[in-house]
Amino acid sequence: MSAAGIALVLGGAGILISAGPAGAAEISYATECVPPPISGLPPVQGTTKVLVTAPAEAKVGDEVEIVWKTVQAASKNPDVLDLEKDTVKPTGVLTVGGAATGTVAMEGPRQNPPIPKNSPMVLPEMRGKLKLTRAGEVTLTPDKYTINVSKPLSTDTKCAPRAAAPVGATIKVTEGGGTTTTGGTTTSGGTTTGGTTTGGTTTGGSTKGGTTTTGGTTTGGTTKGGTTTTGGTTSGGTTTGGATTSGATTSGGTSGGSGGQTSFPGKEVSVSFSCQAPGPAAISSKVTIDARRDGGRYELTVKTAKGVMDSPAPLPAGALKASMAVKVGGADNGTVTVTGPPNATALNMGDPVNLPDMRGTYRPGATGKATLSPGTLTIDVTLGSSKIQIPCQVKGAVQASLTLDTSKQEGGVTGGSTASGGSGASGSSGASGGSGGDDLAHTGAGDDGALRALALVAGTVILLGGAVFTFTPWARLRR
Repeated sequence: MSAAGIALVLGGAGILISAGPAGAAEISYATECVPPPISGLPPVQGTTKVLVTAPAEAKVGDEVEIVWKTVQAASKNPDVLDLEKDTVKPTGVLTVGGAATGTVAMEGPRQNPPIPKNSPMVLPEMRGKLKLTRAGEVTLTPDKYTINVSKPLSTDTKCAPRAAAPVGATIKVTEGGGTTTTGGTTTSGGTTTGGTTTGGTTTGGSTKGGTTTTGGTTTGGTTKGGTTTTGGTTSGGTTTGGATTSGATTSGGTSGGSGGQTSFPGKEVSVSFSCQAPGPAAISSKVTIDARRDGGRYELTVKTAKGVMDSPAPLPAGALKASMAVKVGGADNGTVTVTGPPNATALNMGDPVNLPDMRGTYRPGATGKATLSPGTLTIDVTLGSSKIQIPCQVKGAVQASLTLDTSKQEGGVTGGSTASGGSGASGSSGASGGSGGDDLAHTGAGDDGALRALALVAGTVILLGGAVFTFTPWARLRR
């Protein structure tokens, strides 16, 4: 495996002294390596053999390059999975001692030959840079290191010395003979060598709204010819010569909205996800969001394509479970959490994972056309007492899978109950909506005794100054 590395600059710019043929000897130290929790494997105790090279001599102000070559890693590739080419990346730490103190971060490229299972780990060389600021002998001692494997999931095996490791290399640092400037250029003996500054990269985070406005919809009643209709309920009385006939009350059922349509299939959209460790670096899948209207709410079903990812480890039935935060946009906003059942059958490491359908409830918080789009996918893996959560964020723009026109539900009866003044609902994770006005189903006025009592009051004849008035509480309820 070649040894082109990514160097971490410690300190300011100066003369870069590459690690040459300075005298260096291979050292060994006892090490314990802890496999990733998802593997279910116990810690491994072994011996690490390292060759550290650095310039034998340098001057104050020089920036030197250090190379860490792992002759032997303390742990092998376990008897679980063959590692593909260029999937292994090491990082480590060197301890600085003697005339200087601190650490040097070491890093190697993701570059390796195929590594069969139950065979030695082959690690690329790691490189780092150190700015020398004081004369004297500076020692470099290997410390902990991490082996990252990117497939089928990004996993880390962490290795640390069980006892102090011996010094790997020593640099004799003398006072510099020239003048060092901090402007990125060092002048020594009339020769000017430009320093190099490596700029960092800042990746902006994303902010997602998670608030859904809850609003009620009020449907007024209409009075005509002594008959009052309130929110889909008809109550009326006819007064003839002091006699009162109470009207019938109809409740239940769902009316209004897209001509009685209850099923709303979504379209399949392509989604790219960027996952955090120990998950895969990326997931690409087709996602479909379907809805079924049940009164004032929608039961969502989210389907993904088969083979979303490879199993990160041998998993028993019930160990893997997925959920998604469906993004609500358009006239409404927020998220709706949908959850799927755990895997029904056991999975071998590397097996393609087919996520079961995920389901949840959306209660609109506003009227109008609301869009539903795929959002963050979360994969939970449980192995014994170890629980690992792998969040996968949507990468780039994604189309809406479904658009619902919630304004077409106005005037309908929600959940089979009769409510005057309409009912409000929230559209976040199945939160229950409140009801506006007086809800007969909640006040107890929906039973026969209460209705007869209200009808009796409605038919009461009040004589004031020879005029006859009918007192109807329904109008007050309607207001």
